[in-house]
Amino acid sequence: MKRLILLLTLLLALPARAETLLVAAASDLSYCIDELGAAFSKQSPRAQLKVSTGASGNFFAQIRHGAPFEVFLSADMDYPAQLARDGAAVGATLTPYALGRIVLWTLDERFDVQQGMRVFDDARITRVAMANPAVAPYGRAAKAALEAAGKWPALQPKMVIGENIAQAVQFVQTGNAQIGIVSLASVVSPRLTGQGSYYLVPDAGLAPIVQGAIVTAAGKDNPLAARFVQFLSSPAARAILQRHGFGLPPAPAAPRG
Repeated sequence: MKRLILLLTLLLALPARAETLLVAAASDLSYCIDELGAAFSKQSPRAQLKVSTGASGNFFAQIRHGAPFEVFLSADMDYPAQLARDGAAVGATLTPYALGRIVLWTLDERFDVQQGMRVFDDARITRVAMANPAVAPYGRAAKAALEAAGKWPALQPKMVIGENIAQAVQFVQTGNAQIGIVSLASVVSPRLTGQGSYYLVPDAGLAPIVQGAIVTAAGKDNPLAARFVQFLSSPAARAILQRHGFGLPPAPAAPRG
Protein backbone atom coordinates (compact mmCIF):
# COMPACT_ATOMS: atom_id res chain seq x y z
CA MET A 1 0.00 0.00 0.00
CA LYS A 2 2.84 2.35 0.89
CA ARG A 3 4.46 1.64 -2.48
CA LEU A 4 1.18 2.36 -4.27
CA ILE A 5 0.78 5.64 -2.42
CA LEU A 6 4.38 6.58 -3.22
CA LEU A 7 3.87 5.73 -6.90
CA LEU A 8 0.69 7.82 -7.08
CA THR A 9 2.45 10.71 -5.39
CA LEU A 10 5.27 10.58 -7.92
CA LEU A 11 2.86 10.41 -10.84
CA LEU A 12 0.91 13.42 -9.60
CA ALA A 13 4.16 15.33 -9.21
CA LEU A 14 5.11 14.79 -12.85
CA PRO A 15 4.48 17.73 -15.16
CA ALA A 16 1.39 17.32 -17.34
CA ARG A 17 2.19 16.17 -20.86
CA ALA A 18 1.59 18.76 -23.55
CA GLU A 19 -1.28 18.19 -25.94
CA THR A 20 -0.42 19.24 -29.48
CA LEU A 21 -2.75 20.94 -31.93
CA LEU A 22 -1.70 21.37 -35.57
CA VAL A 23 -3.10 24.61 -37.02
CA ALA A 24 -3.02 25.90 -40.59
CA ALA A 25 -3.54 29.66 -40.55
CA ALA A 26 -3.96 32.22 -43.31
CA SER A 27 -0.90 34.44 -43.56
CA ASP A 28 -2.81 37.59 -42.56
CA LEU A 29 -2.84 36.06 -39.06
CA SER A 30 0.96 35.87 -38.93
CA TYR A 31 1.21 38.91 -36.68
CA CYS A 32 -1.32 37.81 -34.07
CA ILE A 33 -1.42 34.00 -34.12
CA ASP A 34 1.23 33.70 -31.38
CA GLU A 35 -0.79 35.98 -29.13
CA LEU A 36 -3.94 34.00 -29.84
CA GLY A 37 -2.06 30.79 -29.01
CA ALA A 38 -0.75 32.21 -25.74
CA ALA A 39 -4.25 33.33 -24.69
CA PHE A 40 -5.67 29.91 -25.56
CA SER A 41 -2.95 28.22 -23.51
CA LYS A 42 -4.08 30.17 -20.45
CA GLN A 43 -7.45 28.46 -20.77
CA SER A 44 -5.96 25.09 -21.76
CA PRO A 45 -2.55 24.98 -20.01
CA ARG A 46 -1.48 21.69 -21.62
CA ALA A 47 -2.22 22.90 -25.14
CA GLN A 48 0.72 23.38 -27.48
CA LEU A 49 -0.12 24.94 -30.83
CA LYS A 50 2.05 24.15 -33.83
CA VAL A 51 1.11 26.69 -36.46
CA SER A 52 1.90 26.94 -40.15
CA THR A 53 0.96 30.12 -42.04
CA GLY A 54 0.42 30.52 -45.76
CA ALA A 55 -2.12 31.01 -48.51
CA SER A 56 -5.58 29.71 -47.68
CA GLY A 57 -5.95 28.06 -51.09
CA ASN A 58 -2.74 26.12 -50.66
CA PHE A 59 -3.81 24.85 -47.25
CA PHE A 60 -7.20 23.94 -48.71
CA ALA A 61 -5.50 21.72 -51.30
CA GLN A 62 -3.17 20.16 -48.73
CA ILE A 63 -5.94 19.34 -46.25
CA ARG A 64 -8.08 17.97 -49.04
CA HIS A 65 -5.24 15.58 -49.87
CA GLY A 66 -4.73 14.40 -46.31
CA ALA A 67 -2.38 16.90 -44.65
CA PRO A 68 -2.61 16.36 -40.87
CA PHE A 69 -3.69 19.89 -39.90
CA GLU A 70 -6.40 19.68 -37.25
CA VAL A 71 -7.73 23.25 -37.44
CA PHE A 72 -7.89 25.45 -40.52
CA LEU A 73 -8.08 29.23 -40.13
CA SER A 74 -8.92 30.46 -43.60
CA ALA A 75 -9.05 34.04 -44.89
CA ASP A 76 -12.49 33.26 -46.30
CA MET A 77 -15.49 31.03 -45.61
CA ASP A 78 -15.49 29.27 -49.00
CA TYR A 79 -12.41 27.09 -48.57
CA PRO A 80 -13.42 25.59 -45.19
CA ALA A 81 -17.02 25.17 -46.35
CA GLN A 82 -15.81 23.24 -49.40
CA LEU A 83 -13.66 21.01 -47.18
CA ALA A 84 -16.77 20.22 -45.17
CA ARG A 85 -18.70 19.35 -48.33
CA ASP A 86 -15.84 17.08 -49.39
CA GLY A 87 -15.83 15.28 -46.04
CA ALA A 88 -12.38 16.66 -45.17
CA ALA A 89 -13.69 18.84 -42.32
CA VAL A 90 -16.49 18.90 -39.76
CA GLY A 91 -19.17 21.21 -41.12
CA ALA A 92 -20.83 21.80 -37.75
CA THR A 93 -17.66 23.52 -36.49
CA LEU A 94 -17.43 26.12 -39.29
CA THR A 95 -17.21 29.47 -37.51
CA PRO A 96 -16.66 33.02 -38.82
CA TYR A 97 -14.01 34.56 -36.58
CA ALA A 98 -12.89 37.81 -38.25
CA LEU A 99 -13.61 40.35 -40.96
CA GLY A 100 -10.68 41.45 -43.10
CA ARG A 101 -10.09 44.77 -44.87
CA ILE A 102 -7.70 45.70 -47.66
CA VAL A 103 -5.54 48.80 -47.88
CA LEU A 104 -3.29 50.55 -50.36
CA TRP A 105 0.12 50.76 -48.68
CA THR A 106 3.35 52.42 -49.74
CA LEU A 107 6.76 53.28 -48.34
CA ASP A 108 7.46 55.59 -51.29
CA GLU A 109 6.76 59.22 -50.37
CA ARG A 110 6.24 60.14 -54.04
CA PHE A 111 2.85 58.47 -54.02
CA ASP A 112 -0.15 59.76 -52.07
CA VAL A 113 -2.31 56.70 -51.43
CA GLN A 114 -4.91 58.94 -49.79
CA GLN A 115 -6.07 59.57 -53.36
CA GLY A 116 -7.44 56.06 -53.26
CA MET A 117 -7.59 54.23 -56.56
CA ARG A 118 -6.73 57.43 -58.45
CA VAL A 119 -3.14 57.00 -57.29
CA PHE A 120 -2.79 54.29 -59.95
CA ASP A 121 -3.20 56.93 -62.66
CA ASP A 122 0.34 58.07 -61.84
CA ALA A 123 2.56 56.92 -64.73
CA ARG A 124 5.55 56.60 -62.39
CA ILE A 125 3.97 53.52 -60.81
CA THR A 126 5.47 50.46 -62.48
CA ARG A 127 5.09 47.73 -59.83
CA VAL A 128 2.07 46.96 -57.66
CA ALA A 129 2.03 44.04 -55.21
CA MET A 130 -0.91 41.85 -54.32
CA ALA A 131 -1.51 38.28 -53.20
CA ASN A 132 -2.32 35.62 -55.79
CA PRO A 133 -6.09 35.77 -56.39
CA ALA A 134 -6.06 32.10 -57.36
CA VAL A 135 -5.18 30.94 -53.85
CA ALA A 136 -5.42 33.96 -51.51
CA PRO A 137 -8.77 35.53 -50.58
CA TYR A 138 -7.07 38.89 -50.05
CA GLY A 139 -5.76 38.64 -53.59
CA ARG A 140 -9.30 38.04 -54.83
CA ALA A 141 -10.48 41.05 -52.83
CA ALA A 142 -7.70 43.23 -54.28
CA LYS A 143 -8.56 42.19 -57.83
CA ALA A 144 -12.28 42.83 -57.21
CA ALA A 145 -11.53 46.32 -55.87
CA LEU A 146 -9.35 47.14 -58.89
CA GLU A 147 -12.00 45.82 -61.27
CA ALA A 148 -14.70 47.87 -59.54
CA ALA A 149 -12.53 50.98 -59.95
CA GLY A 150 -11.80 50.18 -63.60
CA LYS A 151 -8.05 49.91 -62.93
CA TRP A 152 -7.47 46.18 -63.40
CA PRO A 153 -6.78 46.02 -67.18
CA ALA A 154 -4.13 48.77 -67.10
CA LEU A 155 -2.46 47.46 -63.94
CA GLN A 156 -2.23 43.79 -64.88
CA PRO A 157 1.19 44.14 -66.60
CA LYS A 158 2.50 45.98 -63.52
CA MET A 159 1.39 43.39 -60.97
CA VAL A 160 3.92 41.65 -58.72
CA ILE A 161 2.07 38.62 -57.39
CA GLY A 162 2.87 37.12 -54.01
CA GLU A 163 1.88 33.60 -53.06
CA ASN A 164 0.11 35.04 -50.01
CA ILE A 165 -0.53 38.39 -48.35
CA ALA A 166 2.67 38.20 -46.28
CA GLN A 167 4.75 37.90 -49.44
CA ALA A 168 2.92 40.84 -51.02
CA VAL A 169 3.87 42.89 -47.95
CA GLN A 170 7.51 41.80 -48.35
CA PHE A 171 7.54 43.02 -51.96
CA VAL A 172 6.71 46.53 -50.73
CA GLN A 173 9.18 46.34 -47.84
CA THR A 174 12.03 45.33 -50.14
CA GLY A 175 11.24 47.91 -52.82
CA ASN A 176 10.17 45.32 -55.36
CA ALA A 177 6.78 47.07 -55.49
CA GLN A 178 5.97 50.73 -55.04
CA ILE A 179 2.47 50.13 -53.72
CA GLY A 180 0.84 47.05 -52.25
CA ILE A 181 -2.80 46.09 -51.94
CA VAL A 182 -2.52 44.23 -48.66
CA SER A 183 -4.42 43.51 -45.46
CA LEU A 184 -5.11 46.16 -42.84
CA ALA A 185 -3.97 43.63 -40.23
CA SER A 186 -0.51 43.59 -41.81
CA VAL A 187 0.15 47.34 -41.83
CA VAL A 188 -1.16 47.99 -38.29
CA SER A 189 0.81 45.08 -36.84
CA PRO A 190 3.50 45.92 -34.26
CA ARG A 191 6.17 45.08 -36.83
CA LEU A 192 4.90 47.54 -39.45
CA THR A 193 2.87 50.19 -37.65
CA GLY A 194 4.11 53.66 -38.48
CA GLN A 195 5.96 52.52 -41.60
CA GLY A 196 4.83 54.28 -44.73
CA SER A 197 1.24 55.34 -45.29
CA TYR A 198 -1.92 53.46 -46.07
CA TYR A 199 -5.43 54.05 -47.35
CA LEU A 200 -8.33 51.88 -46.23
CA VAL A 201 -10.16 50.75 -49.36
CA PRO A 202 -13.91 51.37 -48.92
CA ASP A 203 -15.79 48.10 -48.80
CA ALA A 204 -19.02 49.52 -50.23
CA GLY A 205 -20.04 47.39 -53.20
CA LEU A 206 -17.39 44.75 -52.48
CA ALA A 207 -17.94 41.33 -50.95
CA PRO A 208 -16.88 41.34 -47.28
CA ILE A 209 -13.79 39.33 -46.38
CA VAL A 210 -15.36 36.99 -43.83
CA GLN A 211 -12.75 34.64 -42.41
CA GLY A 212 -13.71 31.16 -41.20
CA ALA A 213 -12.28 28.51 -38.91
CA ILE A 214 -13.09 24.81 -39.02
CA VAL A 215 -12.05 21.53 -37.44
CA THR A 216 -10.68 19.21 -40.09
CA ALA A 217 -11.29 15.49 -40.38
CA ALA A 218 -7.82 14.97 -38.92
CA GLY A 219 -8.79 16.99 -35.85
CA LYS A 220 -12.25 15.63 -35.12
CA ASP A 221 -10.93 13.27 -32.44
CA ASN A 222 -8.70 15.89 -30.79
CA PRO A 223 -10.78 17.79 -28.22
CA LEU A 224 -8.38 20.73 -28.45
CA ALA A 225 -9.42 21.37 -32.05
CA ALA A 226 -13.07 22.16 -31.31
CA ARG A 227 -12.02 24.00 -28.15
CA PHE A 228 -9.69 26.28 -30.11
CA VAL A 229 -12.30 27.10 -32.76
CA GLN A 230 -14.76 27.96 -29.97
CA PHE A 231 -12.08 30.07 -28.28
CA LEU A 232 -11.87 32.32 -31.35
CA SER A 233 -15.34 33.66 -30.47
CA SER A 234 -14.35 34.44 -26.87
CA PRO A 235 -13.89 38.01 -25.60
CA ALA A 236 -10.15 37.39 -25.16
CA ALA A 237 -9.65 36.26 -28.76
CA ARG A 238 -11.89 38.94 -30.21
CA ALA A 239 -9.96 41.64 -28.34
CA ILE A 240 -6.69 40.37 -29.81
CA LEU A 241 -8.13 40.26 -33.33
CA GLN A 242 -9.53 43.77 -33.05
CA ARG A 243 -6.23 45.11 -31.74
CA HIS A 244 -4.55 43.68 -34.83
CA GLY A 245 -6.84 45.40 -37.31
CA PHE A 246 -9.57 42.82 -37.85
CA GLY A 247 -13.26 43.52 -37.77
CA LEU A 248 -15.50 41.05 -36.01
CA PRO A 249 -18.49 39.04 -37.16
CA PRO A 250 -21.54 39.07 -34.89
CA ALA A 251 -20.95 37.17 -31.66
CA PRO A 252 -22.58 33.72 -31.65
CA ALA A 253 -25.96 33.64 -29.95
CA ALA A 254 -25.98 32.31 -26.43
CA PRO A 255 -27.58 28.86 -26.13
CA ARG A 256 -31.11 28.89 -24.80
CA GLY A 257 -31.61 27.35 -21.41
